[in-house]
Amino acid sequence: MARRLEDEKVRPGDRVLLVGENCVALCVLFLALSKVDAWTIVVNARLTSREIDQSLSHSGARRALYLCHVSPDAQAHATQAGAVPFPSNLGTLAIGPLAGDVDAEPCFADPGQQVAAMVYTSGTTGSPKGVMLTHGSMMFVATSARDMRGIGPGDVVYGVLPMAHVVGLSTQFLGAMSAGATLLLEPRFTAEGALEALAKGGVTIFTGVPALYARMLEWARKAEKPIRAPNLRLITVAGSPLTPSLKAEVEREFALPLQNGYGLTETAPTIAQTGPGGNRTDCSVGPPIPGVKVRIVDSEGRDVPPGEVGELWATGPGVMKGYYKNAALTAAVVNDEGWFNTGDMARVGPDGALFISGRTKELIIRSGFNVYPLEVEQVLNAHAAVVQSAVVGREVEHNEEVVAFIETKEGIELNLGDLRAYLRKHLSPYKQPTDIRILKALPSAPNGKVLKHLLRELAKSSIRN
Repeated sequence: MARRLEDEKVRPGDRVLLVGENCVALCVLFLALSKVDAWTIVVNARLTSREIDQSLSHSGARRALYLCHVSPDAQAHATQAGAVPFPSNLGTLAIGPLAGDVDAEPCFADPGQQVAAMVYTSGTTGSPKGVMLTHGSMMFVATSARDMRGIGPGDVVYGVLPMAHVVGLSTQFLGAMSAGATLLLEPRFTAEGALEALAKGGVTIFTGVPALYARMLEWARKAEKPIRAPNLRLITVAGSPLTPSLKAEVEREFALPLQNGYGLTETAPTIAQTGPGGNRTDCSVGPPIPGVKVRIVDSEGRDVPPGEVGELWATGPGVMKGYYKNAALTAAVVNDEGWFNTGDMARVGPDGALFISGRTKELIIRSGFNVYPLEVEQVLNAHAAVVQSAVVGREVEHNEEVVAFIETKEGIELNLGDLRAYLRKHLSPYKQPTDIRILKALPSAPNGKVLKHLLRELAKSSIRN
């Protein structure tokens, strides 16, 4: 495949877009592009044409390949782009027109300098940023996952997290490959499909975001079927904050401890994770993984006293090379000593484990009091009728209000008056939501992460209940 790509005039330092969903061809293309020192940009085919064009334009991609066999959306994008067939025994692929007026980026023999992948992330702003991850940063995380989770050739990893996102690419794909494990790829998540794979596919390791676990539990409840996973030995969660109620329910139904972790696209992604040797009863994300150091600082960059909440900074081999074509933004989050400002609020527990309080920019200041959305979400998610929730702030004159969006369990009717009474029992008055909105489904990325920037826009319209 590397030779085929060279025949299509892919050069070292070129950026190449892969539009599709999880499949063997995507894995092979990623490794082949790495072999010729090109940069891989995996784009989920479920994005709109405008979003894909934005990635093509910003990255200056030399080529785009469309994995049509695994995604009708990829086929539609290929047709619109004027792509032609790219014969392969890996499935139906198409290749877009050659962009002849783009420059190749410099190449480096040092794996800590040579970019392997560029992952687009919107963070909390909704404005995409191209995160440059090197071979060194990605393999640091992949081998850390392998070693800390004890993954080996006998394991079968259920690969449902999209490879367009960093957990699916670094931890799930490269972690499994570095361990010699089997990777069972799933293009799109469905609760029924995931539970069937766990029951029959010999799966030993499953990683998901909290929303995926919530949907699996909800499907099993509605179908009145027990969860069967005879070979499963390890379940982990990442990508979004975990709530105590969901953790307890998952552990009860799967009869396994749910291991938590934390990271960002900019750190390839893992910063911390809980250890497999025991089961925490809290929702800590665990201590920093070996090789990563953290600091908890105040708004002036000074270390806060132990146990206090502050902004989390991290440094280590996983930190990104930078944001593509945005040196100013890179300098704003990575200082001269290599410390990356995560933008998350956190504290360190007595045993060195990290507890995430929420995003710095998501902090709601209501009548002079700090409201951490995660705390409100944890209380909402513990309600029997709630699948998941998201809490955002809304600016009003001289103040901020708390707005909650919730997705309810199918077949269970939720009375807002009863929910209000429940919240009054568990939250201080200043933490009570001004608005509570019930949505059929919270807007989310393909990896299940809730898109809060869309909810902030929705929250601007005032509806009091």
